[in-house]
Amino acid sequence: MSSRHLISVQDLSKAQALGLLSTAKELARITDGPNKKLPTLRGKSIVNLFFEDSTRTRISFETAAKRLSADVINFSAKGSSVSKGESLKDTAQTLQAMGADAVVIRHGSSGAAKRLADTQWISATVINAGDGTHEHPTQALLDAFTIKEHLRADAQDLSGVHVVIVGDILHSRVARSNVLLLDKLGAQVTLVAPPTLLPVGVTEWPVEVSYNLDDVIDKCDVIMMLRIQLERMQDSYFPTEREYARRYGLNSNRLSRLKSTAIVMHPGPMNRGLEISADSADDVRSVVVDQVKNGVSVRMAVLYELLGGAPINVEAGEKK
Repeated sequence: MSSRHLISVQDLSKAQALGLLSTAKELARITDGPNKKLPTLRGKSIVNLFFEDSTRTRISFETAAKRLSADVINFSAKGSSVSKGESLKDTAQTLQAMGADAVVIRHGSSGAAKRLADTQWISATVINAGDGTHEHPTQALLDAFTIKEHLRADAQDLSGVHVVIVGDILHSRVARSNVLLLDKLGAQVTLVAPPTLLPVGVTEWPVEVSYNLDDVIDKCDVIMMLRIQLERMQDSYFPTEREYARRYGLNSNRLSRLKSTAIVMHPGPMNRGLEISADSADDVRSVVVDQVKNGVSVRMAVLYELLGGAPINVEAGEKK
């Protein structure tokens, strides 16, 4: 990881990624106890700069920052000067003048987070909370953390774990980041989607590709269902929603074919009845709620590492 920014999973070495997961585990242990708030980043200002709506991710980052005692400013592009034509540069310079120590940015354009980090507009740490169809690195980290806690808690990495990612790979920054990180941590990844929802060049990714979910459903340790991003689909990528659900949705029949030890994941929000049935989402093997909880711990770890937090006394929940 760059000493200052987290823009892509590719910014992380395997050791750095595992280090973040380890830090997240320690922080989760602390905040599960009586001391939910640590003084680690007291005096730091963190801005959530969201050009796209995402209540789940914004609240997760906000909770993570507040648990580390940082001051948080939520900046929504809707209803702000940005919607009136203010540029990313103007907004960045405003945040610079306000003395922001870190900016968590979510933007509809791929590369926006890197552009902000690479310019001289702002000196703050930049964390990518999702840029276009490019990447969403903290989502991949929380997913890897969740998989490790459920399936490889005592192992060094995710070697031997078979992860099947199903759905709209074409538009999914979550899929891209997960493929990069899961491969880095030793997992085997299979992508399942109709040909129209696979990106050009996917054959060069470190994955296997299948067009038939039923061919792989009983072989996986993790099945990750992706949201069908209807708002990004101006073209007809599949005949009907009903047909998509029939061929690629996780339903009760497919759920019954999963290994008893397998886990069901979804980055949220879910389209129940489309990519995942209600009984699958609520099944005992579903770890969707754990993903949300783990997201706070992982984002705490990222903020802690990037902003140079003091060492933590795990027992007391205080600075050493």
